[in-house]
Amino acid sequence: MIKRLEVQTSSRTQLIDITSQVKAFLRSVAISSGVIVVYVPHTTCGITINENADPSVKEDISAFLSRIIPFDGPYSHAEGNSDAHIKASITGSSVTIIVESGALILGTWQGIFLAEYDGPRKRSILIKVIPG
Repeated sequence: MIKRLEVQTSSRTQLIDITSQVKAFLRSVAISSGVIVVYVPHTTCGITINENADPSVKEDISAFLSRIIPFDGPYSHAEGNSDAHIKASITGSSVTIIVESGALILGTWQGIFLAEYDGPRKRSILIKVIPG
């Protein structure tokens, strides 16, 4: 079973916590053990797991990526969003999380984030549970 989430981003660069939506989907399929894959079918955003307790971590990640991969770099891509493609490549397009006793196995401070680099846009996130 695959679930499609639709997320509307509100700025060009943004990390959005989607952990609660992923947990809700996991509850709805009621599996005890396996893995869950969270994937974005886009080339200018990504999925990552990081700290979700302190909002400054999201700001630090976005600021650092913008410093090392600036919007107005010397790029050849004609659409004007080369920085977003590079940032998405670094972040990655999916994460896999272990499921045990019907729960995501995440660290105490970890959350799952959609990493937007070319917004605002409507983004699709695909979630698949693989029982195990």
